Amino acid sequence: MNKNESKKAYLAWGLVCFFWGTTYLAIRIGVKTLPPALFAGIRFALAGLIFLTFLRLRGYPFPGARELLDLAAVGIALLVIANGLVVWAEQWVPSGLTALMVATMPFWMAGFEAVLPSGDKLNLRKISGILIGFSGLLLLFGADLRISFDPAYFKGILALLIAPCSWAAGSVYSKHRTFRSHPLMAAAMQMMIAGLILIFLGAFLGEFRRFAFDFQGLAALFYLLVFGSIVGFSSYTYALAKLPSSIVSMHAYINPVIAVILGWLVLNERLDWRVAAATMLVLLGVILVNTAKYEKPTDPTLVGQLKAGERVEEPEENRKASGLQDN
Repeated sequence: MNKNESKKAYLAWGLVCFFWGTTYLAIRIGVKTLPPALFAGIRFALAGLIFLTFLRLRGYPFPGARELLDLAAVGIALLVIANGLVVWAEQWVPSGLTALMVATMPFWMAGFEAVLPSGDKLNLRKISGILIGFSGLLLLFGADLRISFDPAYFKGILALLIAPCSWAAGSVYSKHRTFRSHPLMAAAMQMMIAGLILIFLGAFLGEFRRFAFDFQGLAALFYLLVFGSIVGFSSYTYALAKLPSSIVSMHAYINPVIAVILGWLVLNERLDWRVAAATMLVLLGVILVNTAKYEKPTDPTLVGQLKAGERVEEPEENRKASGLQDN
């Protein structure tokens, strides 16, 4: 990679770090006036349609039927359930705290991988990271729920526990499937499928009766469509193609910090010692989990290779990034 490409790749990575950190604020602003399922559904359907049109004009083929089913499963887990719950929860939970809850996704992913026969097993470093990360959430939300129990706020927190769990499940499933389509084509199909499902869900829930654009809602939708989905996805894909996945994945440490600061600056959300300490604990936990050594269950073939002095490569899927994140 030459110097010019390197600059472009790091610029793309910087855009991912910033814009994906701002999406939580945009969602919080949008759900003040727009119903959550339609808000998320229109955003993903439009973004998917734009990507599909662009890719088809460039000659990229549609996925096959079998691959389309896998993409649908991943799209439902990541965008319908996980992102849909994030949007729904932000009706009551501040954007910065939402970002910290979503940042726990690697903990759930490590747990799902550990129960798979061929998955990466838990070790002391991972377990320590998970415990430290969740202790940060306990510090953050424990006092709120103990002092003043708000049922709506509690529902939002429960939804935000399920959201990263669903994202992790979808990511693990995606990691163990073979996708032949271009990454942007796969992402576009996931967004289209998820967007249509969320729109139908919104219609079923009667959201069209209270759906009305105002400047604030339209601005939030436009921002998420352009900068959260189109710019964010394309920048992530470019950065991942040019930079090591270990560098690209560092956006997960930066996004929550940006979300917490922006929520405080723009919406006057809480930023005190408790929020700062919880942020550090969650991010420390994520770092410990993500940097833990790769550990597989004992495999006789692998043992034989090691005894023979052969060099054993880590499987390709475990050297890739865990997947696209779009909030």
